[in-house]
Amino acid sequence: MRVLIASEPATPGRDNEDFAAAAPGLAVLLDGAGIPAGLESGCSHSVAWYARTLGGLLLAEALDPRTSLADALAASIERVNALHSHTCDLQHPGSPSATVVAVRVAGDRLEHLVLADSVLVLDRTDADPLVISDDRLAGVLARLDGPDERPPLGSAEHAAFQLARVRKLNDHRNRPGGFWVASTRPEAAEQALTGSTPLDRVRAVALLSDGASRPADRFGLLTWPDLLALLDKNGPAELLTQTRDAEHSDPDGTRWPRGKASDDATAVYWALHD
Repeated sequence: MRVLIASEPATPGRDNEDFAAAAPGLAVLLDGAGIPAGLESGCSHSVAWYARTLGGLLLAEALDPRTSLADALAASIERVNALHSHTCDLQHPGSPSATVVAVRVAGDRLEHLVLADSVLVLDRTDADPLVISDDRLAGVLARLDGPDERPPLGSAEHAAFQLARVRKLNDHRNRPGGFWVASTRPEAAEQALTGSTPLDRVRAVALLSDGASRPADRFGLLTWPDLLALLDKNGPAELLTQTRDAEHSDPDGTRWPRGKASDDATAVYWALHD
């Protein structure tokens, strides 16, 4: 089995709030939810700290095959809570949070878990790629966003728009009818998309933060088969290079409206049968 990982921050020199790691028969990816300037979180720790800490604990918990991926995530959230409950307000609606993708070999099957809007792509031997992403956040945003055009990226108006948007989202996070993400509530793990696929039907898997999936699901520059072929031939670093090239060609978001000109981008490519 061959596992390749590439990750880089949205801009050089700033914290990368993504996390990815692999162990024998297991891979995880987390995308920390950035907090706009002017918004408090009630926590003395950074989003990057949260994603790395939760991701490392999840990797350890999920190595036990007797523990389901959802139970491993719930236990990891509880353990992170215990690490900072004495210093931070875990009831604050803006507490650090992260998306989660995990895949694990279990006997003759490949198990998966997806929570929030990172992407898992299964390169299947007998069918088109299966793309798994939790679209509940997108559903909430569709209800919240008005019909007006989004202000240009980099403008003061855009910064104010993003701040107001995140404040509204906090009222829908980890609530029925809203969207679910890893934060301070272990029960969010029960809301993850989970399942399994016969191992002999999966050639490879790609775990992508939404900053790395942009060429396929936002920019329309690659189909999912194209993206998988690129990862297999050139590796995840090339996917990130093409993502940055596209972003730099549209700095104000005119062609591809988006919340951030560039986002932290992480891709994991796991070839299962090399």
